[in-house]
Amino acid sequence: MPEHTAPALISPNSVLANALLRTVDMIRPRVQAMRPQRIEFVVGTQINGAPHLGTNLVQTAAFLLAQQARRTFRVDTAVRFSALDNAPYDITLDPETHHAYQQTYFHGLGKDGVANLIEGYYRPFFDSLSDATDVEYAPETYTEQQAGPAFRAEFLRTLEVLDDLRWWLNPSTGVVHTRLPCPDCGWAEKRAERTRLARLDEAGAVFTAVCHDHGDYELCIDPVDGGYLDLATLYRNLVKERSFARDVTTLHVMLKGGDWAFGCQLVDGALAALGTPASRMTVRIFTPQVLSDTGGKLSKSLIRQAGTAGGGPGVEPWMLTTTDWPGTTDQYVDALLWLVGHLLTDPKHFFRSFTAQELGRLMAARPADLATTARARDMPIYKRYYDLIANGSKTVEVRVAYTSMLRIKAGDQIRFTCRNEKTLTRVKRVTRYDSFDEMFDHERAEAINPTADRAEQLQAIREIFPAEKEALGVLAIEVEKVPAG
Repeated sequence: MPEHTAPALISPNSVLANALLRTVDMIRPRVQAMRPQRIEFVVGTQINGAPHLGTNLVQTAAFLLAQQARRTFRVDTAVRFSALDNAPYDITLDPETHHAYQQTYFHGLGKDGVANLIEGYYRPFFDSLSDATDVEYAPETYTEQQAGPAFRAEFLRTLEVLDDLRWWLNPSTGVVHTRLPCPDCGWAEKRAERTRLARLDEAGAVFTAVCHDHGDYELCIDPVDGGYLDLATLYRNLVKERSFARDVTTLHVMLKGGDWAFGCQLVDGALAALGTPASRMTVRIFTPQVLSDTGGKLSKSLIRQAGTAGGGPGVEPWMLTTTDWPGTTDQYVDALLWLVGHLLTDPKHFFRSFTAQELGRLMAARPADLATTARARDMPIYKRYYDLIANGSKTVEVRVAYTSMLRIKAGDQIRFTCRNEKTLTRVKRVTRYDSFDEMFDHERAEAINPTADRAEQLQAIREIFPAEKEALGVLAIEVEKVPAG
């Protein structure tokens, strides 16, 4: 794609922006201390319908920051998509006790229903982001996460000091919202007023609760078994962040909207109450918050409650339901990448809020040819190989068969990058092999690297891609340079 001049951005400075040269430097202290083998940018989204602009902005920032972190720190990066299928699907009031009960999307729609929501609203969007940034991603539902031993074991540990945690997790009443849906109908008391921890020992935790239809019931929670564990937002994040922190090889970075900055003060208090050492405290990056004309967060639920069709001046319909974008998914993703990329050019632009009207102005200022210019996947490459592609002597690039790589096809464009250098190519062919040996049986070694023979190349490639990566499969991507202009 041709380079374009960004529209003027006017942003107030801030204490945080003054401390940074680049937004991605927010995680540098932890990278320096931990020296991780991998960095995962974690972004969570409630699976409760079509996303709005603020949701997609956070997700886009996750991919761009993962791309920048890979270049800056020279470490593998990926995006973890937490699909929160424990969002409230339905809420009812017990007519006798007036206690509120809720049912999650998982219990209301089932596993297949949730999968259909993810496929319809998020999979094409994430695939397109992955293709454009060359960053892998992995989706995980909350239902899958809460069933995992690491999450459940960490939850059980919090119960040992629940009296110290509960005022952080619910400062008003001290009642922690631990929802354990009825095994017969899937409904749970929303505020957990009558949910009790009856016993905690080496075998796990036993809870008692009350269903509005089935009366009293009892559930046992242990690391590998037991009932569904539906934790309220702050509690869920506490347990998730603690379980991530136990991974000593992967640095997990939480990407959250700016509205989360206040709530995280309570999560940090709970982490401290658990005795979390500084080296394991969570790394978070708060993305720009999208505001309505009132200065409040752009919120579909508030707009629905007000009974209005729009969100005020400058709020276009697609900003509330992004699937209504008047174009293709790739065009929408490219527009967001262009917008968020400009916000990331300076920390003072990124660590702030924008009205939907201002974001609309910025997006309207993007080049008119953006929607018609063929997109290109950015693919970083070592300098020695970049130079060979740039001079046209290397015509076959070798990669392992990551999920995103499998979407590359003839006719796609790949922009190879090394530091500040870029070379645009077009894919002529993609051939998959089971191993590097098989690939060299069919591909010309001089097309892959004209400066080394087969044995030398095999040794070099296996130093870059260890056996567990080679086991995914091998791709030979034949390319040709795209003439400038």
